Amino acid sequence: MRRLVLFDIDGTLLSAGGVSSRAMADALIAGFGTAGAAEAYDYSGKTDPQIVRDLMRGAGISDEQVDARMPAVLADYQGRLDTRLRPEHVRAKPGVQAVVDALAADSRVTLALLTGNIEPCARRKLAPLGLNRHFPFGAYGSDHEDRYRLPSVAVARALDHTGAAFAGEEVVIIGDSIHDVLCGRSLGVRAVAVATGKTPRERLAKEQPHALLDDLSDTAHSLVQILGALR
Repeated sequence: MRRLVLFDIDGTLLSAGGVSSRAMADALIAGFGTAGAAEAYDYSGKTDPQIVRDLMRGAGISDEQVDARMPAVLADYQGRLDTRLRPEHVRAKPGVQAVVDALAADSRVTLALLTGNIEPCARRKLAPLGLNRHFPFGAYGSDHEDRYRLPSVAVARALDHTGAAFAGEEVVIIGDSIHDVLCGRSLGVRAVAVATGKTPRERLAKEQPHALLDDLSDTAHSLVQILGALR
């Protein structure tokens, strides 16, 4: 028996103190002349390219213009995040370090990321907490704009890295948004929602995840909910 455990980053593993959203808004202003409705936008569960497109569509920018400028805007965003994000901005969510350490030590578990961040920004956010060593691969917003395409990317990469073809509830997605709960449903994966982000617990519950946790502070209970029949 085995598990491929896929973690979201923002709101699930950590908080970066709003630095990334401010960096994105400034990159949009530089690239398009507007950040659109960035202050009211719900970033939860969205990929970085989707964020750019949603905000610019709302500001009346055509998809053709968005497509043309997307690479430069994302590169600018990455540069701004690299410059602005300091270690003290990054805070692990409750219980994360102990749960990730326990999963990494379990030979039956393969850990990876499933995040809307483009990969360089994902790695930048994880670095202050020393978490990159536990996540050798993942699926990112730089792989596809549609978050719902990312679980299959992660499964394919797991096969490349481990030789194991994970399927169904052998795959576990852990996240704080409804999109984390829903994005793997077509593959029949196990969804574990944590109410540590901006989405209210009651809203997460409506999507009927396999497990719903307030946070990961109870290590033993969290591992049971994540690993299911392996425990």
